[in-house]
Amino acid sequence: MTDHGSSEADKQLPSRRLAEQLRHAITSGTFPPGTKLPSERTLAAQHQVARNTAREAIRLLAEEGLVTAEHGRGVFVREKRRLLRFGSERYSQRVRNETGLSPYRAELAKQGRTARVDCTSITRSQPPENVAERLGISHEEDSVVRRENWYYADDEPVQVGITYIPWEIASGSVLATSAQMGKGSLYARFEELGHPITRIREEICARMPNPDEVRGLRIPDGVPVIDVFHTGINDKGEPFEVTHFVMRADVNGLDYNMPVED
Repeated sequence: MTDHGSSEADKQLPSRRLAEQLRHAITSGTFPPGTKLPSERTLAAQHQVARNTAREAIRLLAEEGLVTAEHGRGVFVREKRRLLRFGSERYSQRVRNETGLSPYRAELAKQGRTARVDCTSITRSQPPENVAERLGISHEEDSVVRRENWYYADDEPVQVGITYIPWEIASGSVLATSAQMGKGSLYARFEELGHPITRIREEICARMPNPDEVRGLRIPDGVPVIDVFHTGINDKGEPFEVTHFVMRADVNGLDYNMPVED
């Protein structure tokens, strides 16, 4: 016979009850960001549960992205500090001229963070079909230069970006050969080649990461990624580059301020 007077908490598994208690302690500020949680042994003793129950409760919190385990150190409440992507000004010529920096480096400087960008490969290749469609070029030929960049904030990996540039634009320039872009970086070189960026299109969605992204970006359990397809458009209304960004959702945010069309 069912006891209709029992609470939902009573019906939960012990690990879920403990996870709920710890979740409340985190969200209420009892365990603020950066706090080390008690050990499994301590939690088990404090809440009168088995040690494997405490381990399962912590696993549930890790899947939600609330805590992260650091080998040899313990389990810590995740920091909530977001690295913001400012959609309306990150490609601004004014910002580029004033700082001489790439959009990413300028954004991090504005937010008091230290940027590092590792260009891991530059190749001439066939573009994915969805990239070729956005650029209006063939996906069956080596029609683009593919540049792969890994982005770090204070030495923590936060996103990866793969930029595709039509070969007819990149050929014979540093865009096709060098990780060093010089003052103003990538978009200053585009402007010199007759492709000033005057408009962008960004298609954004969220999804769970694949295993390579988990390893490369050190993504904690249960944390999704923000998937951004960026297309740069010049003053003639022509697309001249596509970058596919994959961003850790636990450390990145989007802040777009833009006019509304009539």
